[in-house]
Amino acid sequence: MNDARAQAVALAYHEGDAAPRVVAKGRGPIAEEIIARAQAAGVFVHSSPELLSLLMRVDLDEHIAPELYRAVAELLAWIWRIENGLSEPPPQ
Repeated sequence: MNDARAQAVALAYHEGDAAPRVVAKGRGPIAEEIIARAQAAGVFVHSSPELLSLLMRVDLDEHIAPELYRAVAELLAWIWRIENGLSEPPPQ
């Protein structure tokens, strides 16, 4: 990745949480480290410049804003389908 402009945001969501929260974020070498650690841990890494730009505005350890719920929920549902080998949406 070796781009000083690289950016990364890591989200976490645990049952009972009001919403996902930002658990790590950074630019340049910090972003590269976030991505490397995620990949090493088998965590899915997704590239979405538009969503990244919005998530970079959220303070560290803060929940995402309600305006981002739908976009993040759609991304998490898509990841869930990929991880479970499904092409259809998850059961309602």
